[in-house]
Amino acid sequence: MERVPILKIGEILLVSIQVDMSDQTAVQLQEDLAERIVATGCHGVLIDITALDIVDSFVGRMLSTIASISKVLDAETVVVGMRPAVAITLVELGLSLNGIRTALNVERGMELIAAARADEHEFAFDDEPDADTTASS
Repeated sequence: MERVPILKIGEILLVSIQVDMSDQTAVQLQEDLAERIVATGCHGVLIDITALDIVDSFVGRMLSTIASISKVLDAETVVVGMRPAVAITLVELGLSLNGIRTALNVERGMELIAAARADEHEFAFDDEPDADTTASS
């Protein structure tokens, strides 16, 4: 069985899909990625699909499932390298890829993940009570 490589780059895991995705390969990728997110504490997952010429409903569902698993484990997912024909096919199939952000390339995908993390940190700090107001209560 072929495995999809998962590389750690800083706080991001890069998944480069270079093989045809069978059911078994997709399930293995989901398990491997979930384990790597937990083991590394990474908060971003980039899925590079540049090598995919064709995407069917199975691959679309697999990407959505990976994004859902990653989100539960506190990691943002961005799919990069989508070819125009792949985008057209996804739209024609009615696959919206919920929970997945897309970018044209890895660099832009990394920027999206960094921006999402910055927004989360800003939101988290806004929710914390001010030390001045709690001390005077």
